[in-house]
Amino acid sequence: MTFSIRPARSSDIAGITAIYRHAVLHGTASFEIAPPDDAEMARRFATVTGGGFPYLVAVDAASGAVLGYAYVSAYRARPAYGNSVENSVYVSEAAHRRGVGRALLADLIERSTALGFRQMIAVIGDSANGASIGLHRSLGFVFCGTIHSVGFKHGRWLDSVIMQRPLGLGDTAPPQPDRMPTK
Repeated sequence: MTFSIRPARSSDIAGITAIYRHAVLHGTASFEIAPPDDAEMARRFATVTGGGFPYLVAVDAASGAVLGYAYVSAYRARPAYGNSVENSVYVSEAAHRRGVGRALLADLIERSTALGFRQMIAVIGDSANGASIGLHRSLGFVFCGTIHSVGFKHGRWLDSVIMQRPLGLGDTAPPQPDRMPTK
């Protein structure tokens, strides 16, 4: 499977929505129960990109179909968290285990580092999600902890696994002046 990674565009929303719909209905990576429609996904896309955060898609070289997407957003809203981002990565079922998620996350790490962020947090739905945990571990994330039985979906309790990766200088130096908390 040949694919490329590029910044997402509004024309990708239908493909992004389809991937997320499947993840919501059949998986445990997201704790949403009802999948959002194209309009809601477009609103979320505008919020992420309007905040200056990277939002990427992997597209099939032959068909141009969206195979996966990834983005970062603010880890928390308070100013002191301004140097930390939380990542999200979703891959279409047909593209699982083909390097799409790894390529998306690696590119996301690179772009987030270039933007001056210092920490990337992964909040992984379901402690049984070995593929996502392994993907993050392979790209330098370390296990921080598990929040047990924090969600209930598909008839069972689900954990959240927290992983973290430093970006750039991490916490070895103060953040860039434009990322310093002001209040």
